[in-house]
Amino acid sequence: MQEIDVPVLIVGAGPAGLTTALALRQYGIQCLLVEKYSGTAHTPRAHIVNQRTVEIMRHLGVDENLIAVATPPELMRNNLWITTLADPEVGRLEAWGTGHDRAGEYAAASPSPMLNCPQTVLEPLLLDAVRQAGCDVRMRHEFVSHEEAADGVVSVVKDLETGEFLRIRSQYLVGADGARATVLSQAGLTVTGETAIAHALNIWFRADLAKYLAHRPGVLAWNLAPGPLPTGRLGTLICHRPFTEFVLAINYDPELEDPKGFDKEALTTRVRAVIGDNDVEIEILGSAPWIVNAQVAPAYSTDRVFCMGDSVHRHPPANGLGLNMSVADAYNLSWKLALVLKGKAGPGVLTTYSAERQPIGAAGVARALQSRKEFAAVSDALGYEQGQSVAEGQRRLDELTQPGPVGDRRRRLIREAISLTNYQFNAHGIELGYRYRAGALINDDFPQAPQSDDSQLYYRPTTAPGARVPHARLSHGGSECSTLDLVEGTRFCLLTGFGGEGWREAASVASATTGIDIDVHLIGDPEGFRDIYGEWALRREIGESGCVLVRPDRHVAWRSELYMAEASDVLTRALNQILARTAVPQLVGDPH
Repeated sequence: MQEIDVPVLIVGAGPAGLTTALALRQYGIQCLLVEKYSGTAHTPRAHIVNQRTVEIMRHLGVDENLIAVATPPELMRNNLWITTLADPEVGRLEAWGTGHDRAGEYAAASPSPMLNCPQTVLEPLLLDAVRQAGCDVRMRHEFVSHEEAADGVVSVVKDLETGEFLRIRSQYLVGADGARATVLSQAGLTVTGETAIAHALNIWFRADLAKYLAHRPGVLAWNLAPGPLPTGRLGTLICHRPFTEFVLAINYDPELEDPKGFDKEALTTRVRAVIGDNDVEIEILGSAPWIVNAQVAPAYSTDRVFCMGDSVHRHPPANGLGLNMSVADAYNLSWKLALVLKGKAGPGVLTTYSAERQPIGAAGVARALQSRKEFAAVSDALGYEQGQSVAEGQRRLDELTQPGPVGDRRRRLIREAISLTNYQFNAHGIELGYRYRAGALINDDFPQAPQSDDSQLYYRPTTAPGARVPHARLSHGGSECSTLDLVEGTRFCLLTGFGGEGWREAASVASATTGIDIDVHLIGDPEGFRDIYGEWALRREIGESGCVLVRPDRHVAWRSELYMAEASDVLTRALNQILARTAVPQLVGDPH
């Protein structure tokens, strides 16, 4: 049996596993990525890429490539409610922060846009970047088993091409192997929650639908055909390539239908029903059944095994959170693994991965489940009922164009129901505003005014520990950048202002004591970064001489209201606490 020694073994080449591999390589850590399939995703699957994920890709140096191949925000604008594409629409909502009332908020919150990019496009892009970064990637290699020991993990992996087995010794094992996770179950971890809420089938196809969508571009079209149809009616149309490549997601009853029994003719018939035009040429590219669950793991890790992505949070696709939470899982864990492996952080910091990410996963599952329930309000607003005939459903639908009290009421109800879906399609606070409440951070009791608007719909920038550091535009040498760009690799970043010059010496002392690299930026320094629009001053929430200490993943670790004489000691103690250091470790050289 071939034996391999590597610091980190990653199982699974989906968004979580690929992001982990790319981040670790950029942090100077060797890793081995194994995937049992011969390639990346063979169907589009998840596709909404929110601002936080694009930011992470920015930090990993692949955002320009991603933006080049993804659907831009302006073509994601409209959510449609239709009976067919060829018939007059029932309603419309500006989604993903593109509305006139929300676009400015999204632009002010991040240097990165919302995008639409299916896994069939995103995963190959990431895989190329991972290979270029020098990661050992082995496709058609299936994880079989592992055993944890005090000094590491011994895993067995099977080469599916040759039938040979590999024994891999690693210090840590990352399970990013999806909803059918092997690593999770073998590690003694579980998921809890609802299963088989619904059964769905994705029909992947090509068709030229520009005449129906180019004037109202968007990602999603929801079917509201009248009649005794199941939840979802004729299906949800997902635009992956404007306006030629799509997925139609339909529901089916597993007791009455076998999704494997749908031939191309049957799949084409389902697609034509939603389009409402028999003359459109349709090319079926494939189909894939899936089950809607609402589950989350109570814990994401054991001592040396860490699980992420769909293996630990599985939920309805509402809000488009799955892919994005998976990437954030990976980004949260990677810098911690890197610092522990370099001897700069104590192993205890790795326990903060589950402490930080599990509540976010649980909240995401709960929100997606609630959004799914709220979505039924649109059908209810039309007066649709179970088992209703086509004629009766059409009569209720026709009330939308009827003058008088009956029509007024029906139009009001549909407006209110569609507005409720903002919690699914414009939930900026959920997408960008999540905050770690306990973990590799030090909380404080600085006064903070209560948020006056809905915290799920609206993002509020804050430097509170655990929050992502607010984006503010800065200038330096004639160019513009974001506060998010001031963090490099596994280095910490300390942001201060006039009167905080002493933090430079404090950081130098703390760095010499702990071995942690700290970049200090005095915002406003004529030779440094200037707060050109005053955005940092508005968002820093501390005195100008105070500081905000930012972790490698751009989340705030600690802050101080003002500079103090004992700054060196305070900062040193803060770093030791954040990184679970009990003594100054033997350091390992960091090429980055």
